[in-house]
Amino acid sequence: MKQFCVFGNPIAHSLSPLIHNAILQSLNLPYLYGRFHLQEAKHLKATFLQLKLSGANITLPFKEQAFRQADEVRGIAQEIGAVNTFVYEDGKIIGYNTDALGFWTTIKDKNIQTALLIGAGGSAKAIALILKQNNINVFVTNRSTDKAHIFEEKNIPFVSQDKLLNTRYDLIINATSATLHNILPLRESLLYPLFESAKIAYDLMYGGQNIFLDSAKRHNLHTQDGQDMLIWQAIFALQLFCPELSQKLCDKEAYRIMSLVCK
Repeated sequence: MKQFCVFGNPIAHSLSPLIHNAILQSLNLPYLYGRFHLQEAKHLKATFLQLKLSGANITLPFKEQAFRQADEVRGIAQEIGAVNTFVYEDGKIIGYNTDALGFWTTIKDKNIQTALLIGAGGSAKAIALILKQNNINVFVTNRSTDKAHIFEEKNIPFVSQDKLLNTRYDLIINATSATLHNILPLRESLLYPLFESAKIAYDLMYGGQNIFLDSAKRHNLHTQDGQDMLIWQAIFALQLFCPELSQKLCDKEAYRIMSLVCK
């Protein structure tokens, strides 16, 4: 029996087992998907092998370490430098990134021209790159400037927080874990003026109260949490885990099943 899981820290809130198992059960596939609370990134590869997994998803804060620990990296993950999916193939761990396409699928019809991305981790890199590839003017900011060069090397502007108000952004994305701790990703004196001219606020976190999205709603913005992105990246990951899936279930039906179990 094939076994899969999601690695993260924290991980108890993850809906990944619920949505993956819903698809696997709907197709009567003898596979099981669980979750694993990983304490330290350095143990990711060894734990994957010890558990004899056929595949795994990797979430915060391990995506950049997953990139380094994969035996081989394919597709857009090579350029992003972050991996959210492991597949065990011919004795090797192959790393992929389904975050980028998962995010883009949720936002591609929103008529966005400019975007501000708050955060500089693995998810932020995936989103910045997919936006740039689709001709969206994307800017990145973060409390620490340690990773500014990573974005600038891709010709994605990294904006210091004292200059954020110089540009109007249609879309403001929180790619930090701040809302898991019930704090805003930027101080109010910066964030609220940004909301005044924006159209959409998007938080990659999902479930429960969200201080970032609640604040955006008070400024009359359309808001979106990370649940749809989670579902779409999961669909694309499952297609890597189980290549036969595409023949048995179309993307729209997979989305419908996963959405139902999230309600």
